[in-house]
Amino acid sequence: MIATRQPDLEAIIRGVRAGERSWLARAITLVESRAVHHRKAAQQLMQAILPHSGGALRIGLTGVPGAGKSTFIEALGMMLCNRGHKVAVLAVDPSSSRTGGSILGDKTRMESLCSHPNAFIRPSPSGNSLGGVAARTREALLLCEAAGYDVILVETVGVGQSETAVRTMTDFFMLLQIAGAGDELQGIKKGVIELADAIIVNKADGENKLRARQARVDYARVLHFLDPFTPGWKPKALTCSALASQGIDEAWDLVLKFRDEMEKSGVFNARRREQNVDWFESLLNQAVIERFKEANKDQILRIEDAVAHGTMPVSMALDQLLNR
Repeated sequence: MIATRQPDLEAIIRGVRAGERSWLARAITLVESRAVHHRKAAQQLMQAILPHSGGALRIGLTGVPGAGKSTFIEALGMMLCNRGHKVAVLAVDPSSSRTGGSILGDKTRMESLCSHPNAFIRPSPSGNSLGGVAARTREALLLCEAAGYDVILVETVGVGQSETAVRTMTDFFMLLQIAGAGDELQGIKKGVIELADAIIVNKADGENKLRARQARVDYARVLHFLDPFTPGWKPKALTCSALASQGIDEAWDLVLKFRDEMEKSGVFNARRREQNVDWFESLLNQAVIERFKEANKDQILRIEDAVAHGTMPVSMALDQLLNR
């Protein structure tokens, strides 16, 4: 029997607390591992770093493909790093529904930020997770906080999946849009706009500047008639050019204003508590489903075969399985 190699947990914890990027990457790899023999070590790691987490400003960012999310993140991240902040980017790449593979190319699109000593970029495959985030993004977020990163940017795979997951794990949710690509207001689901604390119209430069300004006015009008997701906060619409690093300061100032107002009102801390409860419930749902499938594996295979051959309606198959 081949012995499984156990991770050096104490060394990983020391490395994370020291803010060493190589050890942080190793820690995230451990919590992302699906190996059964890594599960206990991952839980012990999270228990050890939990008292040192929670100090970062968590920002979620989504947008339609081609909106310039990676360029925007690099411009914002470089600005913050040069101001002395430590920035972690958890960039989630879409996984193939056929092979499960992922390109994980975000580092190639953020070359300057990737090489900055104050930055840490972790591309992760989304796998089968809903919401455009990886299954262990929450753990990775806490590990980055324990390593001393005070700004965490979570980039989702983009509009098209439910973005509720990233909304429930971040403090400020930013929606990146572009103008001049058709009917902007029809090009995105209302539900995603309702989740946003700010809409940033990117690529407001050159010949597209006027269109971007008009798009900002249109989005501001839409936001005015929607109930804000965050109590006591009125979502704003801004323009920027991430490529030219214009409007990035204004976007960051808006995030800081949001944090200050929400801390004074108590909404900020209340949201953090909600994030923890949502995390627990999502893991609970996942665990219940996995254990149910394992406990009823043979029965599920028989019922699936009957459904596949058309000898049993799906609704009846489900009832028969659940009634067991």
